[in-house]
Amino acid sequence: MKRLAAIMAVASIATATACGTTGTTETARTGGGVFTTIDGSKQINASAPINPFNPVGSVFSGYNGMALAWPKNDPTDPNQFYPAIAGSWTTSPDRSHVDIHLRPDAKWSDGVPVTSEDVRVSIGLAYTQGGTAYALDPKAAGAAADIQVVDPTTVRITQGTNRSSTFLANLLSTVVVPAHVFGKLLPADFWQLLKTAQHGQGAVAEKAKSAITGLAEKVIAFDPGHDVSAGPFVLERVNPGAALLTRNPYFYDRQKIAPDKVKILNYTGNEQIWNYLIAGRLDNAPFTSVPTAVMNRIREARGSKVIKGYSPVAVSLAFNQAHKPYDNVHVRRALAYLIDRAQVTRIASPEGGTPAATTSGIHAQAARAWLGSGFDGLEQYRMNPAKADAELKAAGMTKRNGRWAMPDGSPWKVRIHVPASFSDWVAAGKSISSQLADHGVDASVVTAADYTLYLGELAEGKYDLGLWLIGLGPSPYNIFQRLFGQANGWQMFGGRLRHVAPGTEGNWMGGPEKVDAGEAGVVDPGELTGKLNYASQEEQKRIVGVLAKVANEQLPVVQLWDYVNTQFVNTSRYTAFPPDDDQALRLSSGVWMQLGMIRKAEKGRA
Repeated sequence: MKRLAAIMAVASIATATACGTTGTTETARTGGGVFTTIDGSKQINASAPINPFNPVGSVFSGYNGMALAWPKNDPTDPNQFYPAIAGSWTTSPDRSHVDIHLRPDAKWSDGVPVTSEDVRVSIGLAYTQGGTAYALDPKAAGAAADIQVVDPTTVRITQGTNRSSTFLANLLSTVVVPAHVFGKLLPADFWQLLKTAQHGQGAVAEKAKSAITGLAEKVIAFDPGHDVSAGPFVLERVNPGAALLTRNPYFYDRQKIAPDKVKILNYTGNEQIWNYLIAGRLDNAPFTSVPTAVMNRIREARGSKVIKGYSPVAVSLAFNQAHKPYDNVHVRRALAYLIDRAQVTRIASPEGGTPAATTSGIHAQAARAWLGSGFDGLEQYRMNPAKADAELKAAGMTKRNGRWAMPDGSPWKVRIHVPASFSDWVAAGKSISSQLADHGVDASVVTAADYTLYLGELAEGKYDLGLWLIGLGPSPYNIFQRLFGQANGWQMFGGRLRHVAPGTEGNWMGGPEKVDAGEAGVVDPGELTGKLNYASQEEQKRIVGVLAKVANEQLPVVQLWDYVNTQFVNTSRYTAFPPDDDQALRLSSGVWMQLGMIRKAEKGRA
């Protein structure tokens, strides 16, 4: 199964002005044709509405789906974006508000101008779904407190008193829909309801909150009947096999768009994507787990090319510390010393990953940027059976007849849980279990039928060990939420952080509330993680240093490999794709077109 790397330091007034482009406008427009790709975030559902708030809706980011701006792939700064519907933005020095400046020439595909009212309605709809900047709890970090239409192309959004360093990033990620199509979903008194929900008291405020969240299903289910897009393309038709999009004649940068149409093919799994690539059917496919033998066949296709870049995601083996013997740090360290991460990566993700240099909780590229020389001072946990034996003995484990047993003499059975649909994770689990078995540990892999079931059972605390994505940058808060957030007991409630007992409210990792962090003293990792949301950049670096050391010494997980964003393109029909390590690589090829990339290939050129 594919996993795409997803999910974001303002020191003074910052204004974005332009984005990079490649090639010339004239060359981009010449030729037309049909650009063929897949949507890396979802499979096609032909019966789904044309609605970006529907998780399987027939809206494809960068093609007929538009946000205010597109995130760059900066390893440490979540506030770096390319302009989209927002041509620029201005942040106040104290981060209290952001002024969004829309492109004056932006229009919907029916010719209606894109205005501030479209943004206002889109934000209103986002409140019905909750989360990020549009949380109804006024005490939530980074919650928007006020939305003001300044003029037809300017919107001012004010942040609440609990300010977040990622407020700008969350705002710019706002999906924009046409008010003249979606506006009817908001009741006439919506904005008064929102004011009451955010600033009212007691039962009155709760009633208003319920009224807003009660709109969620209505918003998700809404079907406008036909596509009204502000992107470079408009949905023409969709069936179970593919979606076909055609040019939006009103797109503000239409001269940059080379193809006349885009065909987005459906897929049932990795194997079908591999076959598309081997047959040369796709002009671009985002990150897909590919074994070496298949990769060799893909490279043989005429015009096939692989582009690689940074992906702020890592895979780890996570422990449930509420289950013995994983409550003992010596056991966790022993397992770290018994796992050859390079071998695991070669078997599980040879083309899409690099072995983790150590466990820091952060992808190595970002870790070096955050930690500097401190990264090299972390324990690397190179494979060392002798150290592993010493750690197990320190934990009271015993070895009988070549097999390690629990301190009470009972059998120690290591069961590694993975979702069956993630072929690379299954391969990783088997490699780890084989390595552990070679050193006297009774280890095996147990698969869950699908990822949704896997996450549910993981959250319920049913697993001793399971594979877990970490390092979801660039926001340091998001990075360490994976280790010291809800999954490990830290909950934000009413604007206050609390730590819940293992096995309750999704706390399946079961780590201690406070730990000894050496020179930093006894610290609360969840509290420090929460501070990353609003700390200055200098303070963030200090906190990241402490949390990386805690992750390295306490090992709530063993970091296995850091993902590489391996993209597939075919230059037979189109050229001028982004180069290796381009900051746009994690965005769709529809966004690449908006940035001036992708031109029609010359005849006879492969």
